[in-house]
Amino acid sequence: MAAVEWLDVALDAVDVSHLAGCHALVHFAAVGVSPKQASRRDLMHWNVTVPQLLLETAHSAGVHRAVIAGSFAEYGRSAERYDLIPAHAPLLPTTSYASSKAACFATCHATAIELDLELCYLRIFSAFGDGQFESNFWPALRKAALAGEDFPMTVGEQVRDFVDVDDVAKTFLNAATRPDVLPGQPLVRNVGSGRPVTMRDFAETWWHRWNARGTLLIGELPYRPNEVMRFAPLMDDASADLSS
Repeated sequence: MAAVEWLDVALDAVDVSHLAGCHALVHFAAVGVSPKQASRRDLMHWNVTVPQLLLETAHSAGVHRAVIAGSFAEYGRSAERYDLIPAHAPLLPTTSYASSKAACFATCHATAIELDLELCYLRIFSAFGDGQFESNFWPALRKAALAGEDFPMTVGEQVRDFVDVDDVAKTFLNAATRPDVLPGQPLVRNVGSGRPVTMRDFAETWWHRWNARGTLLIGELPYRPNEVMRFAPLMDDASADLSS
């Protein structure tokens, strides 16, 4: 999209001059995204306080719309209540990162209502693809497969919705331009494939696709503390049409 402009500036240094004349602010940045770590202080500053300031700055600059990337991890223990998680499910996060994203949602939701902004808040499930941080699951799996190495992993019974990064990008592009987002009425949606699978099945599918010579070492690694075993989104018509 030719009209996209990337801001190369510290998040807490964005001012009205950076956003003047913009139609929409699209905000992806966050600290503490797995497997990277951040202190609770940094999580609250960069993932909660700064996004609120961004919305206030955007409003002052005359920007009408904000699109913010949320995380499926915000649902936390609430995911255990649902076979497919609706976007309105309670947020019961189990990690400091997830709690900071849930707080980001609550803060930005209220700010958009108070400032009468158009807000799309999109919770991304397990996105994967080229450009992903190399220590995340899919790129680490690919690196081992192409190098002919073994790949240690958990038993892999966790259920996740793996969504291709291209589909995520289409969803956010559409959210930045779609005509039916109303001021002061935030639109909250899940972003996923609608095809939940176990991590083991996902790994085995790609392992065979890459004709890997190594071995998947199933059960070599323990589950993470407080692991939520199922995260599967409800992809209703309103969610599905975001990328159309």
